[in-house]
Amino acid sequence: MRQVLELEEDESSVSQLLIEAALVGEEATVNDALAHKLVDVNYRGTVSLRVKYSDTVQQEGAPDQVKIEYEEFKTDVTPLFAAAHAGHINITRKLLKAGADVNQKVFRGYATTAAAREGHYMILNLLQRAGAQQLALEDALLEACLFGQGKSVELLISSDMTRPEVLAQALLYASSRGFMDIVAVLIKSGVDVNSWHRVLLRSAKPALHANVNCTPLIAAIVARQDLVVKYLLKAGAKTKCKVSLGAWTWDYGAGEELRVGGGAGLAEPYNEAWCAIEYWDSKGSILRMLLEYLSPNDQHNGRTLIFHAILCQNTVATKLLLAAGADAEHCIPTRDGHEFRPLHLAARLGCLAILKLLVAHGCKLNAQTHSGNTALMLCAKAGFQDCFKYLLIAGADVGLLNQQGQSVMSITYVCGSGSSIHDIMWEALKAGHTIYSSNPEVFNSVHFVARLGDVKTLQSLLKQGVGLLINVQDKLGYSPAMIAAKEGHIEAFKLLVYAGADVGLKNYQNETALSVAKSIETRDSLERILVEAIMADVSKGKQFNALHFAAARGKLEVLMQLIKHGSDINAQDDDDYTPLMLAAKEGHDEACRLLLLAGADTSISTSQGETAITLAKQAASSKTEKVIMDHLAKKFVLGGSLLLKHTRQGKGTPHMKTVRMLKCGVLSWGDSSKRNVMCCDTVLGPSPRFQRNRRNSDATSPGTFRIITNTGREVHFESSTAANAELWVRGIKLIILEVSIQATLKMNSH
Repeated sequence: MRQVLELEEDESSVSQLLIEAALVGEEATVNDALAHKLVDVNYRGTVSLRVKYSDTVQQEGAPDQVKIEYEEFKTDVTPLFAAAHAGHINITRKLLKAGADVNQKVFRGYATTAAAREGHYMILNLLQRAGAQQLALEDALLEACLFGQGKSVELLISSDMTRPEVLAQALLYASSRGFMDIVAVLIKSGVDVNSWHRVLLRSAKPALHANVNCTPLIAAIVARQDLVVKYLLKAGAKTKCKVSLGAWTWDYGAGEELRVGGGAGLAEPYNEAWCAIEYWDSKGSILRMLLEYLSPNDQHNGRTLIFHAILCQNTVATKLLLAAGADAEHCIPTRDGHEFRPLHLAARLGCLAILKLLVAHGCKLNAQTHSGNTALMLCAKAGFQDCFKYLLIAGADVGLLNQQGQSVMSITYVCGSGSSIHDIMWEALKAGHTIYSSNPEVFNSVHFVARLGDVKTLQSLLKQGVGLLINVQDKLGYSPAMIAAKEGHIEAFKLLVYAGADVGLKNYQNETALSVAKSIETRDSLERILVEAIMADVSKGKQFNALHFAAARGKLEVLMQLIKHGSDINAQDDDDYTPLMLAAKEGHDEACRLLLLAGADTSISTSQGETAITLAKQAASSKTEKVIMDHLAKKFVLGGSLLLKHTRQGKGTPHMKTVRMLKCGVLSWGDSSKRNVMCCDTVLGPSPRFQRNRRNSDATSPGTFRIITNTGREVHFESSTAANAELWVRGIKLIILEVSIQATLKMNSH
């Protein structure tokens, strides 16, 4: 470069070489250039400059992070700017000594700007002492604040040449970027902590990108710089400065909210705490700090902070405000006389998590707006099913009416959400929840379930103690039993009758439960239920149905009377059930025993393949199954069957025998005394000795069982199936037990 310099004979070329040498730090070339008679030390030339630039990265709920990167582009510079930018202090001195203008400005600022941006503190100090004037120092100060150069800021602030408005701008820069050291230096140097200036504020969520006139505290809040906020508050920052940078405004007449977008200048102006809710930091620390200076119940045009937290659907902020003493029952009065509470706003917006917080806090669940709507009604109108379900289960009143005379149910049908809301209420009742209604004529759970014919849910309701509602009539005069009869829900009707429903009630058209039935078949079923329910003279009724009724209810005295009167004990009803099946299904073991003794047939099955024993297995009580199985087993062994009898403990050849058990406890398979043995026990499966003797044969047949005689002898038999073997063992044991009991009774009688 020095050889090239010797050949240059014009001012621009020599001066350009000076710039390039100053940029790359070639002191020798700089010396030669400065010695050249044609050089211009303040010449502007174009070079490729690698310049540092900063940007802020917005993260939802977290403080903005400053990102420093480099960008290379061509721009005009002076030799002094190039040296200051590159950090060559010796060259800077030479240029200043040669008369370089420290206050000359190019596209990228002053030489002081370049030194501040790149963090060259010594050069910045040199330039300041070399006569940098106010504009150059102010530009450098702002650049140092943007790039977090705290040492440079401290140097520049000591010059006392910076105007107040620039200091305010510098404080806003540092506050929004979280440069705590710079904020501290500026405030300690006397910068007004409450100064206002225009600054670019940005946020990812809610979206914001706008130049806003605000204070350092508001800039720090929007950027989620919690440490800066803490410092500013301690330094005396005011907390009631209002700015329009939110996303909401509202109609003062109707009270309705309008979303206008952040930074558009159309938003409602509000203070720092409202900003902290909208521009939320994930820890909520900023709002906590502000609440030390502001009350959560301070009003802004009738609204308090909790309304804004709900409007922003900020659950954590709502929880924090409630813990800080926010009034959950504050009522907003609008210009047109409308009134609503936080619960109503949360319901209208469908904020389930916030609804839960408010209800848990103890707010009035059934508070009504100026038009009489409850939170439950508002959820029904908007179709917020999850919110509706929660409020319903929490105890919201379904029996209230609004100013137009509408209930929750009528609102849902008007709004077209009746089907889904209807399903939610049904599911809630099926799950065992109670639906509260202060006016049974408007809504009654028993009416609701009776209309559906859901017997299981109806049973659950009756167990919950809603018996007092069983005869309540709705606005048309219908009782639950009448509704069940009209809809043809026979089992529901039966359940209601047995629970004490008054079947003599009439609706406002003078109709009874029987007269509202839509078909003859339904009416016949209802009449049968009513006849069965009248216990005064049940044997005089239709004996077929009476016997089934008595069996289903386990009424032993009635059963005995009907059996004595010759009722068909094996008759099947409309569902193909016999009295024994009904007794087994309902778990009435004594009724089953009585019917079996009277000759009930256990082999009868319904069209669905159900028998008495399968119904007994499905019943909640295991006693009915035992009664029927005992009966079958005794009947089976007393009747006898073909069995394979083993001889000599399995050593001999087995042969088929007709075996039966006698009531006296004797097992018989022939005429001789050896073939008639008194049993004292029986066991399912072979003995160990039998297994050893039959090791080369099938000794583990599932149908094998053995008896033990009164002499201690073991005799093995083999049935065709394991089930038959179980019946043999069960039946023999029952007869042995009966014989033993009879012997004991006889002995005691003597």
